[in-house]
Amino acid sequence: MKQTIPSEYDSQKLSYQNILDGNMQPWVMRFIKAVGKGINDFDMIRDGESILLGVSGGKDSLALALALSLRRKWLPINYKLSAVMIDWIEHPIDPDFRPRLEKYFKDLDIDFEIVQRTQFPTSEVNDFNCYLCSRNRRKILFEIAHEKGFRQVALGHHLDDLVETSMMNLFFRGKFATMNPIQEFFDGELYVIRPMIEIHEHTLSRLSELYDLPVIKPVCPYDQTNIRANLKPVVKELVHMDRFAREHVFEAHNLDCKIKR
Repeated sequence: MKQTIPSEYDSQKLSYQNILDGNMQPWVMRFIKAVGKGINDFDMIRDGESILLGVSGGKDSLALALALSLRRKWLPINYKLSAVMIDWIEHPIDPDFRPRLEKYFKDLDIDFEIVQRTQFPTSEVNDFNCYLCSRNRRKILFEIAHEKGFRQVALGHHLDDLVETSMMNLFFRGKFATMNPIQEFFDGELYVIRPMIEIHEHTLSRLSELYDLPVIKPVCPYDQTNIRANLKPVVKELVHMDRFAREHVFEAHNLDCKIKR
């Protein structure tokens, strides 16, 4: 399957440079402020810290990079941002996309690196699935963070991700659990932070549809058959019944986690 850039990619979309220059629609400003609220509510990022951003190439991680970069520019605090994208050897991204991604992160003043790794752990090639892929990606990301001395890894998970994770754990694993805004690993040596955990996915879709974020969707044979993809229409139906259904799930977990420093 060939990765392609839609013909309208450049011609009909606004440049993200407009946002960087402060020329943005009010809802974009609200989005960035909402990301900042999540950071403040859970004390995710402090002045002088270094954050490694995990980049998939999708709308979520690119939107998070944009918000974190602008927040750093607007506020009287400073934190270092670096980003890494894991490129699977078995399903590599199209080389034509690399310059767009590199320019995007350069414009955001974020160090950016693409690293190639093997997608399939040798012991699990014959029984591979989305969960194992995600676990392998996270393992590699943690190894890179450790090698480079990062204590915090930022991921682009949003409110819909939290709701879908809650449903998967409840209905298929018999657990009432979800992804946390902050998650501790290795006895506090590393933390995963999710600044967009209260942001609706449709806000991120709207951002990528209106502005020319260099979104790339790597080829994935499991993309439309995994449980999470099948739960999306279920969540949509719940929101039709109660437009605050997502927020109710978030509140039900009573999440109160901050980095203990």
